[in-house]
Amino acid sequence: LKFNEQVYLFEFKVVELAPEGRAMQQLKDKRYADKYRGLGWPIHLVGVEFSKVDRNVVGFEVERG
Repeated sequence: LKFNEQVYLFEFKVVELAPEGRAMQQLKDKRYADKYRGLGWPIHLVGVEFSKVDRNVVGFEVERG
């Protein structure tokens, strides 16, 4: 998502119960931010994990890319 001269990259994962950090890890491992670096804008990585059992957000991480 490009908004107000900033880039927001989201990754959503479904986990069994507890957050595992896989959403944020995938953003980093797949290097999704690389194609936006040439813009010179701040990049925000947002990883969200949902519990399959609770059907709710159980993990939320934000980092500057």
